[in-house]
Amino acid sequence: MTPNLCKALRIYSMGSDDFCARMASDYNKPDLVGLLSVLLTLYINDRNSSTLREFLTTSVAGYEHNEAKIGHNGFKITGTGETIGCEVKPKNVRRQDFEDYREGRRPSEPAKLNGGGNFTDYTWARLEKDKKSAPNMLVSGFVDGRLLYILEFPFNTRPFVERLESRLRRKFPDGDVSGIYLRSADFNHSHYIDEAVLVYRAADLARFRDFFNGDFYARLLKMPAPPEVRE
Repeated sequence: MTPNLCKALRIYSMGSDDFCARMASDYNKPDLVGLLSVLLTLYINDRNSSTLREFLTTSVAGYEHNEAKIGHNGFKITGTGETIGCEVKPKNVRRQDFEDYREGRRPSEPAKLNGGGNFTDYTWARLEKDKKSAPNMLVSGFVDGRLLYILEFPFNTRPFVERLESRLRRKFPDGDVSGIYLRSADFNHSHYIDEAVLVYRAADLARFRDFFNGDFYARLLKMPAPPEVRE
């Protein structure tokens, strides 16, 4: 948090009648660009919120983001008028975590990008609901907030559903229990990659090779190049 950003937050949150006028008078253009850069860096790397990464993934993949907490993360309308939902699973890793591990400040090695994601507080009932609504899955990966890939596949991809079922079966062998949830129903690229379409892949992906699981990185490179995405 820089002093300039701290001051801007105070202006915005502590009763200024005209935030835009105050900012225009107190900061020049380079200052404002710097503030935006710092704010975006903080927000997109936030460990406790994936909102910005979710929004970016949804937008780049051609869906409208759903800001409501209820329902799927986004949707799009096909040429035939059909509405298709999407569930977004963005994963962000941070260089600093790997440096901390190498230098002994962190006891365990950070997880690398493996095309994975997870559903929190999952149940058999939620799985059946998702199977019925059949959204498309959007799985994305970031390093320090830099978008590196987006993969898309149907929720009802068989190995993917079987993975979620196996995780639920371990927690709820006899079916759902009222008030109890599976904290994390996780998956990785091996559960869907054969049915996935590459929506986006960074041109300089090789720069980030050390942050990828080896098998996933190799599969990612072999996938047909996606359409060019305008910034």
